[in-house]
Amino acid sequence: MGEFDLIERFFTRPTPRAVLGVGDDCALLQPGAGMQLAISSDMLVSGRHFFADTDPRGLGHKCLAVNLSDLAACGASPLAFTLALALPEADAHWLEPFSQGLLALADAHGCELIGGDTTRGPLNICITVFGEVPAGQALLRSAAQVGDDIYVSGTLGDASLALAQLLWLRQHEGGAQAAQPASAPVLLDGADLARARQRLEQPTPRLALGQALRGVAHAAADISDGLLGDLGHILQRSQVGASLDCAAAFGLLAAHRYSAGAAALLGRTELRSTVLQHVLGGGDDYELVFTAPPHLGAAVQAAARTSATAVTRIGRIEAAAGLRLLDAQGRRIDAQDFHSFDHFTAGG
Repeated sequence: MGEFDLIERFFTRPTPRAVLGVGDDCALLQPGAGMQLAISSDMLVSGRHFFADTDPRGLGHKCLAVNLSDLAACGASPLAFTLALALPEADAHWLEPFSQGLLALADAHGCELIGGDTTRGPLNICITVFGEVPAGQALLRSAAQVGDDIYVSGTLGDASLALAQLLWLRQHEGGAQAAQPASAPVLLDGADLARARQRLEQPTPRLALGQALRGVAHAAADISDGLLGDLGHILQRSQVGASLDCAAAFGLLAAHRYSAGAAALLGRTELRSTVLQHVLGGGDDYELVFTAPPHLGAAVQAAARTSATAVTRIGRIEAAAGLRLLDAQGRRIDAQDFHSFDHFTAGG
């Protein structure tokens, strides 16, 4: 199967919303009147962002979901995307479920595949997504204002917990899991691990919430590399600081959903800092962190109800630079104890 056979078989579809889709040197898009284009690219590399043996259907979903999450953070509606795909070989048994997972999510959000490229090489997936947002209504990292409340959607830490356990299981294959259970920071089992793994491998882009927050939120970012890092981008671009309620953030883990054994581990004092690291810096949540003025708190909750997405207030924007972490008693916690993911400093 050659390059153009591969494209024709798995990735060529009608594109009624695009002026011109797959098959020419360029695709053509026409945003609606009064709209601005919102554009974002993400690359997923085998062995860096996903296991080489990851289920291809779930991988197809995730590689588009992480891009749609960027549109959500901007308050944009999806239009179309391009796919650049490097493959070790043109394997139809892999491409069939990969394209199905990819295109099912695309169809769910009306996002058309309009072009891209394929080549032979180590497995590497790069998507560029295009959306539209009414002129002047995009949510930007640079728009946070002193006095704003800080909110987070959904729950945090689930994906990071699943990844930590999957890595540990791969390192302890052959019975070591039973011999040294305490060596894993948190052990989830059965349905608990399945739920957390679902968050890791098939995240939900919060597009409806992002759009509902237009005219309500000041600034927003999606949480891909960890809450502290992505909130830090807002603070830096907006030239403000913040205080973060770690007790509220820890509650976002919703530990009660997990097994009694995992809940016991979560309650152990010596593991609390480790678990909080998953919540504050673990990443791969693809939830939204955003700021809004206190007087629009009711509008924030209305946006949450409209989009069927829970939101939690976790802090406040302040004039003093830097990020201050506070415990349940309002005491400072050393922020240097926690870190977010960085593609060029993280191991693995």
